[in-house]
Amino acid sequence: MSETFGQALRRLRGSRSVRDVAQLASCGKTYVSDLENGKRQPTSDIALALDRALGAGGELIALAEHRQGAPLLDQVDALQRGLTDSLAAGPMTDASLDEWDYTVGRHGRATRYRPEGELLGDLVEDFQDLRLLMAHRHQPVAHKKLTITAARLAGLMALTLLKLGDNRSRSWWRTGRAAAAAAEDRATLSWIYAHEAYQLYYSGDIYGAVDLAARAQHLAGGLPCVGPALAAPLEARAHAQLGASEQTSTALAAAETALARLPEDDQIASAFGYSESQLAFHSGNAWTHLGATEHAAAEHARALELYPASDRMDIALIHLDEAMCLALLGDVAAAAGRATQTIVDLPEQHRSSLIIYRAREVAAKVPEAREVRVLREVLALPANTRGDNSADHQGN
Repeated sequence: MSETFGQALRRLRGSRSVRDVAQLASCGKTYVSDLENGKRQPTSDIALALDRALGAGGELIALAEHRQGAPLLDQVDALQRGLTDSLAAGPMTDASLDEWDYTVGRHGRATRYRPEGELLGDLVEDFQDLRLLMAHRHQPVAHKKLTITAARLAGLMALTLLKLGDNRSRSWWRTGRAAAAAAEDRATLSWIYAHEAYQLYYSGDIYGAVDLAARAQHLAGGLPCVGPALAAPLEARAHAQLGASEQTSTALAAAETALARLPEDDQIASAFGYSESQLAFHSGNAWTHLGATEHAAAEHARALELYPASDRMDIALIHLDEAMCLALLGDVAAAAGRATQTIVDLPEQHRSSLIIYRAREVAAKVPEAREVRVLREVLALPANTRGDNSADHQGN
């Protein structure tokens, strides 16, 4: 016969008095006594409180859920939550902090190839564990490192929501900035501002995007970090949107300088890195917006040579920029055909709102033709839709 909640509670209490256990769990001693004698049944909250007070590692939580008829897998989850909570209360070791660094870095790399909908669930679960850790007291050095981890995870959360077209990303940028500022980590704060600039850029606030990109570069204070390398190309693209060719060229030069100063370990395919392939893509996009098709074509070709095939989103965006250049040159059929093929070749889970938005821009640049009608059908657009700047879209 399996042990009941009351029997397990009595065993785990051991030589401690009922009063002591009640104080630890912030409940009445009569309540604890009634639970041990089977006169009362535990709520989920009291089971959690007693489990923590007695260091039961989820055992009491599981027994409480089992009494309520919880499926076996729910009991597994309860045990895991209890054990995670127990571990969170312990001291942070160097190995534990290294594990968090690796986890955040892995998520950053995954942004280059995993669909956002898949990545979001993993980010949520890891953030729940991190929040549990930060609810306990740690040494100042460990607390600072955990706060930086929280800032970086918040930035990834915001970036993922942004790519999903979800405006909750805006609140996550604020959370990330607050955490980075609390940790006095200028490099991370610069990185967050650089990515947040994309939010404004793709929501149509071009001047705001320039302002945040400049802020990111200023915060770095000369540090050779990712923030300026991300921000300067975005500033160039924003200036190009405004038709400011001189400012675009200046910002692109700043981008090349920032990339050249970036440590090799940061020139990686990750949300936490920036690479030559990305600079080629972003430069090509800036020249495309300015209508400088020859400059754009050279950068498109260079970017496609450098990008790995796994980076589906950026490659698709480069092809859509190529389509836009064809449209600017008046080759309607080729422009529509290139855009259509780009969408068709992209797996459905990678057809983010940004991809569709950029394809709509191509469709808006060319007059009606058979190829354009095919493109509109692929995009599921009404025949008279000419692109919509109010649509949800996100940055890259």
